[in-house]
Amino acid sequence: MNASEKSRYVIGIDLGTTHCVMAWVDTLSDADENFGIVDIPQLVSGGVVNHFPQLPSFIYMPGSVEFEDSELALPWGNSSGRIVGDFARKLGIKTPTRLIASAKSWLCHGGSERYQPILPLSAPDDVEKLSPVTAIQQYLQYLQSVWNDAFSEYDFVSQEVVVTIPASFDPLARELTAQALEALGVENFSLLEEPQAALYSWLLEHEQWREQLKVGDVLLVVDIGGGTSDFSLINVQEREGQLELERIAVGNHILLGGDNMDLALAYSMKQQIEQEGHEPLQAWQIQGLTQSCREAKEALLSDDSLQSVPVVVASRGSKLFAKKAVRAELTRSLLEQVVLQGFFPKTSITEHPVTVKRGALVQKGLPYAQDAAITKHLAAFLSQQITSQQITSQQTSQPGSDHNFVQPTKVLFNGGVLKAPQLAHRLIETFNDWLTYAGAEPLEVLDNADLDLAVAKGAAYFGQIRREEGVRIRGGIASTFYIGVESAMPAVPGLAPPLQAVCIAPFGMEEGSAVELEDAEFNLVVGEPVQFRFFGSTVRKEDAVGNVLESWQVAELTELPEIEVVLSEEGYQAGEQVPVTLAAKVTEVGTLELEALSRAGTENWKVALDVRQPA
Repeated sequence: MNASEKSRYVIGIDLGTTHCVMAWVDTLSDADENFGIVDIPQLVSGGVVNHFPQLPSFIYMPGSVEFEDSELALPWGNSSGRIVGDFARKLGIKTPTRLIASAKSWLCHGGSERYQPILPLSAPDDVEKLSPVTAIQQYLQYLQSVWNDAFSEYDFVSQEVVVTIPASFDPLARELTAQALEALGVENFSLLEEPQAALYSWLLEHEQWREQLKVGDVLLVVDIGGGTSDFSLINVQEREGQLELERIAVGNHILLGGDNMDLALAYSMKQQIEQEGHEPLQAWQIQGLTQSCREAKEALLSDDSLQSVPVVVASRGSKLFAKKAVRAELTRSLLEQVVLQGFFPKTSITEHPVTVKRGALVQKGLPYAQDAAITKHLAAFLSQQITSQQITSQQTSQPGSDHNFVQPTKVLFNGGVLKAPQLAHRLIETFNDWLTYAGAEPLEVLDNADLDLAVAKGAAYFGQIRREEGVRIRGGIASTFYIGVESAMPAVPGLAPPLQAVCIAPFGMEEGSAVELEDAEFNLVVGEPVQFRFFGSTVRKEDAVGNVLESWQVAELTELPEIEVVLSEEGYQAGEQVPVTLAAKVTEVGTLELEALSRAGTENWKVALDVRQPA
């Protein structure tokens, strides 16, 4: 971000897995209502455009003769023949092999080819495919067009843009998001963690927030969206007589949310449909059924008077509502059985996610959480954070207790899933059961006015208060990062050299700061292909720069996607080992850069966590 440029507007974008929202704040307006949500024009059927506050995060690739150009016209023209938003989601129910969904999850999936055209995953050869990076750029480009059409005097790329990301995004995913913005020509931008954005929105709506939060409070933010579940802990402390908020912990990146619930409902409906005598459903039909279950689920959860909602499964070559289509009913009882019992079971604080051995070969797809019980993931998160230095003994159970865990005093819900009162209520019941068992007071629930729009509003507000030096949530990077270093040892048949993990960036390292491992010297191989291995940890928060781990538990460190490069050997022989020290920097947008600095000369190599596409 170029902080020296002050645009009139700050644009906040919630780049969600299932919906995108765009908010704005007019920094030059003295009016009380200087905030707003952009109504997003989008196709709802061929040739028909409506405006909604949310843009469904779906892209549909129509066939060459499926629509006339006039049927895809938008206020600013068409979108390269691709359909984005509400109509794309509807069309995907009929023809799921042409639908791109969950692009953000693919963006942060280390096992995916982010730059390769792989989406839609099961599309036939005649369907255009996009890479995860291009799909994200498509959503941002669409929002850019919406903004420029509505605010024609204030070009999108000239405004300050704040885009939200999951708190658990690693540096690679952050860099890819930043790259998507840069591809549009945006220079003045920043990235903000979604749970923090939700809290900023709450602060905006509650001017007297200091009366609700007090020193010693631990605020748990639970954000359950379409594709991910994110948990953060924020400490309320005092500095120079003023309340200060500090993000002290984030959970692991969990691919578990509304999408999983839709898929679980779809397979339950599949079993029901086939038991009624219909032919077994094909994979492409299950994709369509999943989209249909999503809409039925949202209808049931938003209207208590409904007891069932029809779902439709298209047959090959049929119209959506043709006679060949299979019809069924998603009942409230099945919804509660699958979603409430499957994803929000009442568990104890000691019940954590269960992992099972996988088969050697699995189909290509996203690495969804193996255990669907969100309550178990929350229990694990609160139990893992008890070693944090920012947590006092009064905020946990007694040491050595079987139920030792961080005891939050407040909770803020966010994400479309928790709009359903019965799901939020189940979480509150479970939390309070844990606290009662530990002899603590029940949680106080902070009111969140609009879970769908809060993140975008909070992002815009963040941009404003940063200019005005208002209350900030301190945090820095949400993980401790390490680089793998091979031990020097003679070759032993069948034995790989032991690997050490050297801390290069500690938890909480602030954006814009840099560190150097001056006392540690390494040998860097130049001029031939080499691999760099990186690790992150959300639980080892006390490691300092330069700390060396000889061993670690599996749950302590998560290996990031390895990077293979050939470093320039100019002035050296290919394969030569150059003595270097390491320097790490957290950029203004929260990405991590690592450089190797030559001990003998002035050369330096940027060696890691730069995932920009090679020229």
